[in-house]
Amino acid sequence: MTIIRERTDYMTVEDYFDLDEASETRHEYIDGEVYPMTGGTVNHGDIIMNASFALMRRLLDKGCRVYAVQVRHQVSLTRYFYPDVSVICGACETDERSLVLHNPVLVAEVTSPSTINFDRGDKLSFYQGIESLEMVLLFDQLRPFLEMYARQGKRWLGSEYSDIAAIVPLPALNIELPLAELYRGIKL
Repeated sequence: MTIIRERTDYMTVEDYFDLDEASETRHEYIDGEVYPMTGGTVNHGDIIMNASFALMRRLLDKGCRVYAVQVRHQVSLTRYFYPDVSVICGACETDERSLVLHNPVLVAEVTSPSTINFDRGDKLSFYQGIESLEMVLLFDQLRPFLEMYARQGKRWLGSEYSDIAAIVPLPALNIELPLAELYRGIKL
C-alpha cells in the first residue's frame, strides 16, 4: 500500500478512529498525524496474496491466523498501522470493539519506491517495539528480495534473501517459505 505523507492537523486517537471507521480510505496514525493509504500496484497486491496464502497453508493447523491488509494494529498508544500481512498465534488480543489487534507474532510490508525509506527506518523501529512481535518481513515489489528481521532476545537480527531458490526460515512460526513461492507470478 502506498502511503501519501501529507501532514494533517494534529488529531486525537479517538478522532482518528472516528475518521478511519467512517472513511473508505484506510489511514495510519503516528503521534497525532494521520496518513491516508492509497492503492498499491499489481505486484504489491500479488505479493501480499502469495505471502498470505503461503503462510495460511503452513499455519492452518498450528493455531495461528493470517491477516492481509484490512486489520489495524496498535504499535504504541500513539501509533496504529495496517500491515500488508500479519500473523497472530493463539488468542487474538483486541480492543473492546475488536478494531485493533495488539499481539502479532509476524508483520510484513511490501515496499515501494515511495515508502521504502520509512518502511526500513521508522516503521521498522516502531514495529520492533511491539512486545509480542518476533519477526518483520519487508518485500521488495520490483525484484525478488526479502529482508527478514527476527527477535533474538533483546536484539533484532536482519537477514536478506535475493536468490529466487532461497528458502526463508521463519523460526518463530517453525516454518519455511520458498522465495520462489512468495514471488510466483510477479512481473519484474
